[in-house]
Amino acid sequence: MAATSNFVLGKALVYFLTLFLVVLCRGSVSCYGFGTFGFDIHHKFSDPVRGILGFDEVPQKGTVDYYKVLVHGDHLIKGRHLASDDQTTPLAFYPGNDTVQLGGPFGYLHYANISVGTPSSSYLVALDTGSDLFWLPCDCTSCVRGIRSGDEITEFNIFSPNASSTSKKVSCNSSLCDLQRRCPSQTSTCPYQVVYLSNGTSSTGYLVEDVLHLTTDDSKLKGVKAPITFGCGTVQTGSFLEGAAPNGLIGLGIEAISVPSLLAKEGYTSNSFSMCFGREGLGRIRFGDNGSVDQGETPFSLRETHPTYNVTVTQINVGGTDANLEFSAIFDSGTSFTYLNDPAYTQISESFNKMANEDRHSSNSSIPFEYCYVLRPNQTSFEYPALNFTMKGGHVYPVKESIVVASDNGTLIYCLGVVKSENVNIIGQNFMTGYRVTFDREKLILGWKDSNCFDEEETSTLPIKPSSSPAMSPAGTLSPEATSGSVNNTIKPEAAPPRNHSSKLNSFSFMFILLIICQFFVIV
Repeated sequence: MAATSNFVLGKALVYFLTLFLVVLCRGSVSCYGFGTFGFDIHHKFSDPVRGILGFDEVPQKGTVDYYKVLVHGDHLIKGRHLASDDQTTPLAFYPGNDTVQLGGPFGYLHYANISVGTPSSSYLVALDTGSDLFWLPCDCTSCVRGIRSGDEITEFNIFSPNASSTSKKVSCNSSLCDLQRRCPSQTSTCPYQVVYLSNGTSSTGYLVEDVLHLTTDDSKLKGVKAPITFGCGTVQTGSFLEGAAPNGLIGLGIEAISVPSLLAKEGYTSNSFSMCFGREGLGRIRFGDNGSVDQGETPFSLRETHPTYNVTVTQINVGGTDANLEFSAIFDSGTSFTYLNDPAYTQISESFNKMANEDRHSSNSSIPFEYCYVLRPNQTSFEYPALNFTMKGGHVYPVKESIVVASDNGTLIYCLGVVKSENVNIIGQNFMTGYRVTFDREKLILGWKDSNCFDEEETSTLPIKPSSSPAMSPAGTLSPEATSGSVNNTIKPEAAPPRNHSSKLNSFSFMFILLIICQFFVIV
């Protein structure tokens, strides 16, 4: 009788625990394929990118010229129809035998080194949340084949389907083929053309399928060959020939052709990814990261045509003073700074200006920011008004990096890191710094949680090795320390975050243990 009771109890436990685990799986990345996969991402002016591309003709970090180049890059690649300057550098790319001068190095902001094909070959691809297609320069007649810096020439890998044993062309009858009307037959190879916002910038070619080499974000670092569809880019035009995306581009948009969508469709990850931006230009992108239960969230406001990661801000708070002002904005990690049009720009900038303690910097047309303030010689700290957004749904998004500190001909200044836009509102990377930002495309929400990109406890993925040097501002003298929701933020020296070596029981291990317990009850 006791054995029968234990058996019935065990069966009941198996049923309820199975039901519980199904529910748990629905919210856990570990229940999808292999969980999460990640790449290190690097700022275009970071040391690794400089090392690969072999250039060093960039203004010193923390100077007005440095920020000027970044803003110029935003204007160049994003096509915002804003005024730009004529700054150029000695850096030159060569498509074929021609040399093209680049106005402001590298239009896209972040890059990742990826491997594709069999045998694998590597590509330094740009990352773009504002587009969908992943494409590589491929058997191209018009593309960037390398970089010339002084007398040194570095050649890029150019993909060729014929050189990869796992490559095959995508036919026109594929559900991913958007240009079927251009196909002479359903069995023809599917063509593609992507036209970007920058005038005259496009990538044209045909679709192919091959393997993308990924590594799991767990302690085993298991290698996986994920089938992926991408563009074999035979012709690039416009800013792509000026080095905007010198060796290909990964689109992270919402459409079915994007890498996150394809990985989810194949069952490798959940349909979500996160991006985190750390110090010294190092960050991490994680495919399959659904965020955490304690993150802030707001729903995406998707358009029917050309959907982007658009969110709605319902309230602005500057220095503790609320303004009920609703506007929509695109969360775009590929833009250096935040661009706002009126009335949001005027509301934020004028409120910030009224509360700033330091004297406003005299007008200087070379500074890309309108509201800047002078710091006294030997000044070691200062306060500035905190900026917080209330998002649709009620969660508050405190902006941790609303200012930039710069040196203008020996004078230390700080500026509100917002540029006036004439059309679209963009929340750029500067307003995302300090957060792990999750783009959950299943729930159609944007999530955010405090992060230094180094903490093991924040996700189930591996930590990024932090810098051993103290955290410093771009000017090399001061470092921001913001308190969420505070009236004022204080700038002062700050130590580098401690490394966290604590372990974390992931959901797969938890399920495995529970199933063993269930089997024990059934046997008994």
